[in-house]
Amino acid sequence: MTVGRRASMHTRARLLITSSALLTVSFGLAGTGWAQDNSTGDATELQTIIIDGKSDRVVGPDPTIVARDTATGTKTDTPIVDVPASVSVVTQKELEARHVESLQQAVAYTSSVLTDEFGSDDRYDYIRIRGFDQTSLGTYRDGLAARIPAWFTATRLEPYGLQRVEVLKGSTSTLFGLNGPGGLVNAITKRPPDQKQGEIYTSYGDGTKEVGVDFGGPIDPDGVWTYRLTGLAKDGDQGWDYSNDDRLYIAPALTIKPEEGTSLTILTDYYKRDGTGARGFPTGANIDINTFLGEPDFNRFNTEQADLGYQFEYEFNENLTFRSNARYTHLSLDYAEVYGASLDPTADRTSFSVDGMSNRFAADNQLQYDTGWDGIDSKTLVGLDYADDNTREKILFGTAGPIDIDNPTYCGLSCINLGPYVNWRVKQQAVGVYAQEQLTFDDRWIVTLGGRWDRVHTIADYLDSGTQDDDTASAFTKRAGLTYKFTPNLAVYANYSESFQPLVAPSANGYAVSGSLKPQEGKQYEAGIKYKPDGFEGLFTAAIFDLTQTNVPTYVTPVIQQQIGKVGVRGIELEGKAAVTDDLNLTLAYSYWDAEILEDGIGGNIGNRPQRVPRHLASAWLAYTLRGEGRRGDLTIGGGLRYIGQTWGDDANTVSVGGYAVVDAAIDYKVTKDVTLAVNATNLFDRKYVTTSYYGTEYYGDRLKVVSTLRYSW
Repeated sequence: MTVGRRASMHTRARLLITSSALLTVSFGLAGTGWAQDNSTGDATELQTIIIDGKSDRVVGPDPTIVARDTATGTKTDTPIVDVPASVSVVTQKELEARHVESLQQAVAYTSSVLTDEFGSDDRYDYIRIRGFDQTSLGTYRDGLAARIPAWFTATRLEPYGLQRVEVLKGSTSTLFGLNGPGGLVNAITKRPPDQKQGEIYTSYGDGTKEVGVDFGGPIDPDGVWTYRLTGLAKDGDQGWDYSNDDRLYIAPALTIKPEEGTSLTILTDYYKRDGTGARGFPTGANIDINTFLGEPDFNRFNTEQADLGYQFEYEFNENLTFRSNARYTHLSLDYAEVYGASLDPTADRTSFSVDGMSNRFAADNQLQYDTGWDGIDSKTLVGLDYADDNTREKILFGTAGPIDIDNPTYCGLSCINLGPYVNWRVKQQAVGVYAQEQLTFDDRWIVTLGGRWDRVHTIADYLDSGTQDDDTASAFTKRAGLTYKFTPNLAVYANYSESFQPLVAPSANGYAVSGSLKPQEGKQYEAGIKYKPDGFEGLFTAAIFDLTQTNVPTYVTPVIQQQIGKVGVRGIELEGKAAVTDDLNLTLAYSYWDAEILEDGIGGNIGNRPQRVPRHLASAWLAYTLRGEGRRGDLTIGGGLRYIGQTWGDDANTVSVGGYAVVDAAIDYKVTKDVTLAVNATNLFDRKYVTTSYYGTEYYGDRLKVVSTLRYSW
């Protein structure tokens, strides 16, 4: 639809703007969105530009495995080369090529990212960035927090519902508020496409019987209304005895674009997932790792989640843009598990159950003003975001009868004894006000300055005892970055940034805290270089960084922590993504982490490496297409290697866990123009390896899994 034809709908547009603005004000809704794309490209890129002049490249989907722009690094539409920070993007093309089944798998080939450190524990997406654990706070969806506010009540994102996954590395609190110093993962939900498209597929293989659909496009001839419907149903398991991985996902989406510069997208989804608990083995046990040491009748991690959100954008004029993004989430958890089997066949095991429910409202409002004068371009952003988490968990804690790990015999529900442990409610309200200035001088020098004030109020009510923890924390965090572009495609940068991470409550991590409760604070210094070749789609980056975090909880006794710790990580990371030709794609990554415990309040661990932090990480993925001739269709062969170096299972550095390498592979055959058959294998050589040893329990990595997928697209 042309701009002229859009003008004829002026009245309808104004009605939409008015109603959206009222809704925004009444609910305090907020948003991260996209500014006008001012980057240039060759003629073939015109296909990625939507009709109203905006660029979808900032959120995807991308035509190749290489992304050019991002909104995660600055909350504005910015070329990745211009961002004074390390940003990695996993596009939808890459997600599909590797048949990604979890957020962990999505970022497994990303530099300075450690995933799956608890191996066969598939309750959550365990992600460590630049040496720091970001599992609880570091996951975002469409720019809004998807953190874990309490002990257990959380679920995983469905990767089939995503069209891009971005990793922003380093301290990010100046833009996103409370978070750890390592960085964050921002998952981008699939949006309605501007042109008709769709697919239906079925997958079958190890632990997988699955069907899915994804289709959408314009509803009306003018393309004012567009829609998308994504869904899947899976009957599966995790590849272990008595494991489960059943999923039901459905996500309708609707976009309204009544005129140029105005859009409203409604994103909804329902996700039901029936899984199982963690799976570990006592250190020193020499048994088949398929052996199940819990109780089959008391072994579930079932979640049910519903989301309703929207993203709104309105351009007042060519200089001033308002964006609003918000989401409401309702989540319930039914969790039961028996664990703690030991080498002693007469020792009781531990049992517990969790009945959890969580409601979250998150919103982000932004106002962006673009201007310029005398060779200087200015992009000013101010914003207000808000998050309200209300989680209640009833946890029953007890014992279960013993088991002989060499000859397990299950005793059933009759041997499980549960008693009241914790019945609590955690309420957390976080408000942040932020501002950012991006100044570009002579198209070469880019100065990025930012500041943010946060206030976090947390109340933990222990309902059975009538006691309460009430904590308020506030902080002002800063960010400064400088980029210099030797050419439009080659840039160097440096930055300083800070992080702010308050604890939920003194016992929120499952252990008592001795002394006062202070937010953990992080600082980062970083410098790097980015290069985007002219001859093909590619992005090559290198960075060095120095991070420290203070007020880190340290174990004083096995059940008491004290906030007297300080941890530092210095490192180097290299990454390259390239669609060298239409037939050759490659992804390369290497990271070196020099991590050290700088203070622990005890003295015995100073100078040691923190637990579960390797020195070396490396990965590579290569895919090559053999073009078809005659009746033979295109054949794509891909393979990857992931290497994780040696780690320690404790801060005292007494339990060593050896490094390991895992090989993945993929074959994709174009049966016809619209039909493809793919076969994907993870851990191709079925290697048996330990991912970590955690207080007497060893966790093994996932074994060989082969899944075939038949897909019809239109």
